[in-house]
Amino acid sequence: MTNIILATDSYKQSHFLQYPPQARMISAYGESRHNDFSDEILFLGLQPFLIDYLGTPISQADIDEAALICGAHGVPFNRDGWLAILTDHGGYLPLEISALPEGTIVPSGVPMYQVRNTDPRMPWLTTFIETALLRAVWYPTTVATLSWKCRQIIAAGLAQTSDDAAGQLPFKLHDFGARGVSSGESAALGGMAHLVNFSGTDTLEGIMAARRYYGADMPGFSIPAAEHSTMTSWGKAGEEAAYANMLDAFDGEGALVAVVSDSWDLDNAVENIWGGSLKEKVLARKGTLVVRPDSGDPVETPARTLAKLWEIFGGTVNSKGFRVLDDKVRVIQGDGMNINSIGKLIDRLIEDGFAIDNIAFGMGGGLLQSVNRDTLRFAMKANAMQDDAGRWHDVSKKPATDPSKASKAGRQAVVLEQGRMVAKRLDAVGDDANLLMPVWKDGELLVRHDFADIRERAANA
Repeated sequence: MTNIILATDSYKQSHFLQYPPQARMISAYGESRHNDFSDEILFLGLQPFLIDYLGTPISQADIDEAALICGAHGVPFNRDGWLAILTDHGGYLPLEISALPEGTIVPSGVPMYQVRNTDPRMPWLTTFIETALLRAVWYPTTVATLSWKCRQIIAAGLAQTSDDAAGQLPFKLHDFGARGVSSGESAALGGMAHLVNFSGTDTLEGIMAARRYYGADMPGFSIPAAEHSTMTSWGKAGEEAAYANMLDAFDGEGALVAVVSDSWDLDNAVENIWGGSLKEKVLARKGTLVVRPDSGDPVETPARTLAKLWEIFGGTVNSKGFRVLDDKVRVIQGDGMNINSIGKLIDRLIEDGFAIDNIAFGMGGGLLQSVNRDTLRFAMKANAMQDDAGRWHDVSKKPATDPSKASKAGRQAVVLEQGRMVAKRLDAVGDDANLLMPVWKDGELLVRHDFADIRERAANA
């Protein structure tokens, strides 16, 4: 979909005939309404939309295509309005967007962005882009928020058990979600969102998105790793040889290699191969073997694997009194990991006396796909209309059947009160105190966020 005239709900094509005749400008805002998942939201994803969508002017061909589609589809088409955008604005949508800095941790119920049309002939344009703009923001913001909440849980476990919590944290949650999402664009935006909080990923599209849209250099890293096909192709009788090949092929000072070890019998692989026939080979290597269970109970199985590796390979007890495996072996658990099971596994390992240094976590579809717009209850709503005399009028809704869907009236500002962001009417606070700053106007990107700055905002919130 490259024609932004068609990147909307069908019914919005008729809205140019529905606003009051005195309407000249419409203001609308986007927020995460109060929800059950998180009271704090990591805002991300507006800049890619500005660059790829609003940064591409419409063409005569786009207008002709949209006219044809809408006519056959059964909805009106605003040809005059779109021709005016092409002729008078060079194809760029006459819009101004103000937003909080991306990477900001925003309380739910506080606007992250606000939009208005800049051409008074086009009050319909502000809400026309709701569909494309909302989906551009809700998905990476929701994934970033989920990843950020996982980071908090893991950080707390490391703080309690590790002598190197800060050094360990960036690689403790690995993104394996590329195959579990609905599209390559989802992999790019979701994978990029995870990289705000962690540096471990196998989603190359996420790396490319962070580089393209936010100027990142190399924001994510991975290691050589086995999958079941590369292990089972050796046959059950060749399991030991398959493992030995991994140890030989990927050794080096400080190198890690992950080997899935449950193709037949995980406990046998840990006790009799890694800890038996290949034990001396593991200990003689320069690098580290990462054993990966990939089936069974997501808490019990990795806890049992770690305990058995300790029994075989031993290790040290750190200054906080927790056991750390010999640096030649570690564990990664990806199967069945989500925000709840990660917390349970951390609690279990702490109960067993193990530092969280010993394990890394992986998430796939649970990170990039098991979210939707209602996870954080995202909405974009009109909040004000300017008439032909230049006066602003409040616009809002307050449904009796669901008061939680009430929208904000009047153009919005975001201000700090006792160090916390709150929403206020713009006419009550003035522009100076408003944290919603213009980032886009009439085809021009006014602010370009850097990925390193986004990471810093999120980490220091």
